[in-house]
Amino acid sequence: MYNLARALLFKMDPESAHHLTLKGLSVAERLGLIRLLAARPVDDPVEIMGLRFPNPVGLAAGLDKNGDHIDALGALGFGFIEVGTVTPRAQQGNPKPRLFRLPEYEAIINRMGFNNEGLSHLLEKVRSRRYEGILGINVGKNFDTPVEQAEVDYRKGIAAVYACADYITVNVSSPNTPGLRDLQFGDQLKRLLQGVKEEQRVQAERVGRYVPIAVKIAPDMDDEAIRFIASTLLETGMDAVIATNTTIDRQAIAGHALVGEAGGLSGKPLRKASTKVIRHLSEALSGRLPIIGVGGITDGASAAEKIQAGASLVQIYTGFIYRGPALVREAAQAIAALPGRQSGSSER
Repeated sequence: MYNLARALLFKMDPESAHHLTLKGLSVAERLGLIRLLAARPVDDPVEIMGLRFPNPVGLAAGLDKNGDHIDALGALGFGFIEVGTVTPRAQQGNPKPRLFRLPEYEAIINRMGFNNEGLSHLLEKVRSRRYEGILGINVGKNFDTPVEQAEVDYRKGIAAVYACADYITVNVSSPNTPGLRDLQFGDQLKRLLQGVKEEQRVQAERVGRYVPIAVKIAPDMDDEAIRFIASTLLETGMDAVIATNTTIDRQAIAGHALVGEAGGLSGKPLRKASTKVIRHLSEALSGRLPIIGVGGITDGASAAEKIQAGASLVQIYTGFIYRGPALVREAAQAIAALPGRQSGSSER
């Protein structure tokens, strides 16, 4: 059924097809028809960050930026859902066109630019959800907030979503907001994460509950930069790291007609780079911080590969667009079948 729908959707403009698909899923969920698309969820619980995930396959941020479709997406067998990236104020994002398919590579290039309806809209949707599974909320800075003042926006986001989230992700790795990736390096990263940790302490006292915070990083860095990030995450007391966001590298699609389009490349061409970062992060962290693996997961083997490289959980996005809900179950089954894996495992 999904293959037929995809053939029709891929004849449309990518962004229009994206919105139509999500609206269709929400209608199907409200009518009780979502079970026709979703297979039975895989029961393979994992415990990290003080949370129990019913299975290790989640939906990455970016698909449902505003939290408009949480109930529908949550019914598709995911172990957890992440919404956002949300910024303190609503913003339109970059000019269109800003989303491009590369079907021969099972890839996408996007330069959306954190287009979203802002914190107030997302909070309204999150509070009214019926989905009872684990929900992560991904926060970022507004495009016109100077990098030097980025901490203010991140703290606003954390404070606003804290009581509604099971975990929060700090996104410092999108290539589509000028200067954002600079926050991953040097004293800027340390200062930002120290501020994030302080806000977490303030909100934990206010709400009476500890909500873990993950940091999402880019794939485009060398081994030295990865080691620095690992040590900084440990030093500042972060709860997890999500690796990785999209890449600005175009080597894997050299010669393609869209190779010159600005933005982040995701999907199958990102697989090796993302897995390499996960492997090096795992070595640098030595099990002291959990890793959520993202990037190039298009089948069961690529999902299992992320776990073998050192990830505790995985997230999918572009593969989900190309494969549909079947990928969720396939990925979860492949991970559950890994040698030595025990259901209900507890990981740092």
